[in-house]
Amino acid sequence: MLVQGLIGQKLGMSQIYTENGRVVPVTVIAAGPCRIAQKKTQDRDGYEAVQLSFQEIPEKKLSKAERGHLKKANVPFAKHLREVKGDLKTLEVGAVVGADQFQKGERIDVTGISKGKGFAGVVKLHHFAGGPETHGSMFHRQPGSIGSSSWPSRVRKNKRLPAHMGNKQVTVLGLEVVDVRKDENLLFIRGAVPGYRGSLVLIRRSNRK
Repeated sequence: MLVQGLIGQKLGMSQIYTENGRVVPVTVIAAGPCRIAQKKTQDRDGYEAVQLSFQEIPEKKLSKAERGHLKKANVPFAKHLREVKGDLKTLEVGAVVGADQFQKGERIDVTGISKGKGFAGVVKLHHFAGGPETHGSMFHRQPGSIGSSSWPSRVRKNKRLPAHMGNKQVTVLGLEVVDVRKDENLLFIRGAVPGYRGSLVLIRRSNRK
């Protein structure tokens, strides 16, 4: 394979039938097409990687630095840039890679931004049990005691408290590629991946067996 990953867009969830008639829930991802915008070398950058561009947009929507970077590479203006490992000897700047980089039955890791769900309490966010719901109890869904009294007279760091839920980078490991439609650059992945419909995801070849 030429590259170890692709930039994609989550299109939503569906279901497909396997050869033995079983229904499999899948997430459909538009994997590419991506262009090689830059090659990172060991001598110049200290590591080896390729920079991918995804989703072409008008020039006016980019900053001056972004326009200059893509003009230097002589590739179309794109909204997203990400780095992945790739075969520097085979790949050339401007080359297009797509869903054909993955095969049916392969394991992949998918990284995305989870859905933001606003401010949440400890029962919903951290799965606290809460207190009794009846018999005059005044302790239902509260966090309870959160600190010590005389020492250290403060709430310790990393205490689980009400906070913003979701909207964080999440990586799901070892997902299975159920089907690949190379002509449409579509990947059908068993199960759910982080993010809402239309969100950006990074797909990488998994090292898990």
